[in-house]
Amino acid sequence: MEAINLKKIMVATDGSACSGLVAEKGIELARLSGGKIYAVYVVSTDYLVPINGDSFPMSLDPYWESIHEAWEKQGHEAVNSVKSLGEKKGINVEPVLLEGNPSEELIRYAEEEKMDIIVMGTLGKTGLDKLLLGSVAEKMVRHSKVPVMVVRDNCKL
Repeated sequence: MEAINLKKIMVATDGSACSGLVAEKGIELARLSGGKIYAVYVVSTDYLVPINGDSFPMSLDPYWESIHEAWEKQGHEAVNSVKSLGEKKGINVEPVLLEGNPSEELIRYAEEEKMDIIVMGTLGKTGLDKLLLGSVAEKMVRHSKVPVMVVRDNCKL
């Protein structure tokens, strides 16, 4: 059996309270393997669906710019939080902010950048986001060509 080489470890973060546990697991993998962490957050640009059922791009919503800025800010905070955790353990962490459909962008980035493994949580945000992020983990496991380590979130939201 050949040794497992985990030099490029992608930690998918959503900025939730449980993301810290996911980051810790990824950082521990990096420490054990001498790898580097890529902390990745995706600013969702999916479509809004109004009550009448017609879809329209978020960019046409009059509040889109402020919503988008808030999500970008949250993304920077999320990846910088992983970076801080890594620095405390002496692990190199590169923060990465992407835009688009979360599962598609995470898969695309991991494959294009030739990641060795993706580390992510089972659930993230509360409410509707919780359902959406749960489906992101499912899509990642089903469709990623890069191995996915799913960390069961045992934290209180």
